[in-house]
Amino acid sequence: MIELDGSAGEGGGQILRTALTLAMITGRPFRIRQIRARRAKPGLMRQHLVAVQAAARICGAEVAGASLGSQELEFNPGKVQGGDYHFAIGTAGSCTLVLQTVLPALLTAERPSTLRLSGGTHNPMAPPVQFLQRAFLPRLAEMGARIELHLERFGFYPAGGGEVLAKVSPCAELRPRSWMARGERKAAYAECFIAGIPGRVAQRELECVGKSMNWGEEQLLNRSLPADQGPGNALMLTLEYAHATEVFTAFGEKSVSAETVARHVVQRARQYLCTQAAVAEYLGDQLMLPLALAGGGGFTVDEVSMHARTNAGVIERFLPVRFAFGKNEGTDAITVHPR
Repeated sequence: MIELDGSAGEGGGQILRTALTLAMITGRPFRIRQIRARRAKPGLMRQHLVAVQAAARICGAEVAGASLGSQELEFNPGKVQGGDYHFAIGTAGSCTLVLQTVLPALLTAERPSTLRLSGGTHNPMAPPVQFLQRAFLPRLAEMGARIELHLERFGFYPAGGGEVLAKVSPCAELRPRSWMARGERKAAYAECFIAGIPGRVAQRELECVGKSMNWGEEQLLNRSLPADQGPGNALMLTLEYAHATEVFTAFGEKSVSAETVARHVVQRARQYLCTQAAVAEYLGDQLMLPLALAGGGGFTVDEVSMHARTNAGVIERFLPVRFAFGKNEGTDAITVHPR
């Protein structure tokens, strides 16, 4: 039984999600205490509970403590089984965080899987579906994984109601991979997704991005959605390079101007552009676990966060690897090596 402290490091939900993924894959049970202790509302929220339930169903686990608000959980996994699964989060709780928990495990199943999730697809506390589609899954494909992800309906915070469908093919072994340079830029564009919100909001956000980034009209895309998928507003910047793609997102909120939303997403993109890093902070966090499963690799990153260091500590409890945090030609880098 691996004992984990949910208050360690950044003390958020990633500790639980990483532990669930690796327990399913390795067959090693764990107990976690003080779940999400450093968050304003500690314990299991709806999306974390669904991640536990999804993991338990996929591998036939025995679980104790799986209830809303619980700050302690024991998870004893069985064998991962491929198949058809449907999980409803029931609120705007993030579908993408549940996907990140179970997709690596489903790669180890003996047969293909389909996974349908309903809930939030676009909320400020989690990566949007397009981040997985454009930034994360293509990197996994380079390691040998075949995962298709389809966004069938947007689900904005706080209403939710989104639908996501994933198709996962078995992958006998992930290949080590390194991303030390982003390469030449192939595309750069902004998209404003709006549903049930006046069109002038999108126009103002895109105009602000265009002026700040010196982008032309062909790079500023208004993606109007059916009103019944809202109300909601997401402003997304996609930077596509030869060796990596990054997606930065900001969300409209009540009493927050369109210009402020645009400034937030531009600031985050500029932080990445001011470095030579292949990937940005959030993508780096997500690449750590598959690289550890592959037994090696690494990447340069625009910022090494406490989130990443905490994630490394959890992964090292389950797998015979060690992470190194250093520099590559003056840029922050994270590498993983066999132990």
